[in-house]
Amino acid sequence: MAKITINQEKCKGCLLCIAVCPKGLISADKKLNSKGVKPARFTEDPACLGCMMCAVICPDCCIEVYK
Repeated sequence: MAKITINQEKCKGCLLCIAVCPKGLISADKKLNSKGVKPARFTEDPACLGCMMCAVICPDCCIEVYK
């Protein structure tokens, strides 16, 4: 099972990762971070492929993928 971690304080809330996740496991958090934006959050699910598309598209390198 793959897993991703998202640095929510570093995230600027562009949410590009949501658009590219083939399984729809990334969403906007309900809470604001210190920048005042809703950061991306990963839904723990064994369906994650570990495809790394979210990490590649992230302009601020906030996402790490573990396989």
